[in-house]
Amino acid sequence: MSEHETQPTAGRDQQAQETHKNNGEDLTQQDALQKDGEQVSTAIETAGVPEAAIPELVIISGMSGAGRSTAAKCLEDLGWFVVDNLPPALIPTMVELGARSQGNVARIAVVVDVRGRRFFDNLRESLSDLDSRGVTRRVVFLESSDDALVRRFESVRRPHPLQGDGRIVDGIAAERELLRELRGDADLVIDTSSLNVHELRAKMDAQFAGEEEPELRATVMSFGFKYGLPVDADLVVDMRFLPNPHWVPELRPFTGLNEEVSAYVFNQPGAKEFIDRYSELLQLIAAGYRREGKRYVTIAVGCTGGKHRSVATSEKLAARLASQGVETVVVHRDMGRE
Repeated sequence: MSEHETQPTAGRDQQAQETHKNNGEDLTQQDALQKDGEQVSTAIETAGVPEAAIPELVIISGMSGAGRSTAAKCLEDLGWFVVDNLPPALIPTMVELGARSQGNVARIAVVVDVRGRRFFDNLRESLSDLDSRGVTRRVVFLESSDDALVRRFESVRRPHPLQGDGRIVDGIAAERELLRELRGDADLVIDTSSLNVHELRAKMDAQFAGEEEPELRATVMSFGFKYGLPVDADLVVDMRFLPNPHWVPELRPFTGLNEEVSAYVFNQPGAKEFIDRYSELLQLIAAGYRREGKRYVTIAVGCTGGKHRSVATSEKLAARLASQGVETVVVHRDMGRE
């Protein structure tokens, strides 16, 4: 006799009548969990589960072709339990199953993207559900320029999942619009336009490899305005109000990492005062980010070519942030590009 045949009929009928709301439709719990071919047991409540047992959650999303799979693989290598293309409506169920694992699944990463189609609309509802349960969750959004995405799709000779009968750029535009709100709510935005696989993995390692989660992580990025603004910047600083060392022949070959260049920059009127006042402003902003639960901030510091003033200023700002207890990474995006 099968296991189901040993159950009382009334119990089976009651279980069959339990429904799961998914995109406005009433589905049985088992049907909802098998909708995308997933074979998962029915949902379980977190009531009675110790708070410490509720797993940490990272949701990876972003543009198709921007590196979601690489980011997910990196977390998998760091010991996270990774689920690719899970319908957003099932994320709370995944967390509940992890909570019942007796600590065996302490960290879960879920890749959510436009392949989920109609399920994608349920993401906000799922996130609200997780917040109400006190689940620690973060959203990582992978971004990239249109040109970079077109090159990547053409190199693998695959269509964009949303282009339909149109062009690749049409699919990219549709996806950007669909993901616009999620990008705005993301805790961490990573622009992969100029990153290779190894550089993306290094960025993910820098954010998630630590044993203890800091209150706030900051990336201070120097850049050149003539190469475009970093799309993943939260704050932008323009250092072009200072004289350019490029026009000093003996300093031109060097960068802002050189002591002579740094001394030249910060001996200019207003330079040291700017660092002092902006550092105070960053303290105020950092305190607000902590209160709002924002764990990541990218500060983009720009000058004309991203070689002298922005590099020297980024190093100074990073040192100030580190002295204030903020875990800081410095990236010089355009240094050496000339």
